[in-house]
Amino acid sequence: MKKEKKYSGVVVPMLTPFNSNGSVDLVAVEKIVDNFLAKGVFPFVLGTTGEGPSISIREKRRLVEFTCKKYSGRTIIYVGLSGNCVEESIESAKEFIDLGADVIVSVVPSYFALKPDQMQKYFETVADSISKPMIIYNITATTHMSIPLEVVEKLSRHSNIVALKDSERDLERLDKSIEMFRDREDFSHLIGWAAKSCYGLSRGSDGLVPSTGNMTPGMFKMMYDAAREGNLPLAEKMQSETDLLASVYQSNKTLGESLAAAKILMKEFLLCEEYVLPPLTQLDRKITDEIKSQLIKLQEKIEFY
Repeated sequence: MKKEKKYSGVVVPMLTPFNSNGSVDLVAVEKIVDNFLAKGVFPFVLGTTGEGPSISIREKRRLVEFTCKKYSGRTIIYVGLSGNCVEESIESAKEFIDLGADVIVSVVPSYFALKPDQMQKYFETVADSISKPMIIYNITATTHMSIPLEVVEKLSRHSNIVALKDSERDLERLDKSIEMFRDREDFSHLIGWAAKSCYGLSRGSDGLVPSTGNMTPGMFKMMYDAAREGNLPLAEKMQSETDLLASVYQSNKTLGESLAAAKILMKEFLLCEEYVLPPLTQLDRKITDEIKSQLIKLQEKIEFY
């Protein structure tokens, strides 16, 4: 078993719970994060799953401040950074750090198509400007750009850049990136493609960032631990069972629709209400009832935790 790196394990991209008026539901935040800590996983707030780009800076501040005040010192708190104005992104990152964030997780600005050298310059500029570590977040589904692994390798030599969180669904890239970074003690590889969690762990990835972990954090922690211990049958079982749950809210849906569907499941798990922020909308009653029905059928076969 290889040595566990500091930035490893299961980092769950937390769904942001909202009240009916669009404010962050801090009571539900406490429920969700308490559940994470009880299961041994880490919170990642303001990511894609958390509707980070849709949340006002005022509510982002409330969420980060509340989470950090309550949980700093008890876990590593990852905070997402997104936006197209580099100066404002740096200011936000500094503010999140002042509020207690342990790690900043940043995507590239995505309004303009960027060349590799421009991507590299962006991450170096932010990393040079902040006092806490930064993780590179590659997610082509939202930025419509892929950060080349050659750029990631160069950035991995930066003293303040500590990991790659890769959500690109490309098996060849996944294999290559794990091979590049699995033996680097100073740089971590985190899988953002939940369906390949077990696959990646078995090949040496350092951790997972699964959206379905909002509902089943314990199952992903079991998968991670089993893979590290070489118990692949158990890890594969957890992969198969969490995939079934993921299909309930992801199959045949856009990313935005899947987030609204995930909130329906979260309500069924008694963790938060169904509200999403504009421009996203809640799903209609027929689809909601269908999702609940599918969950009930799954719960008759699988124990989720």
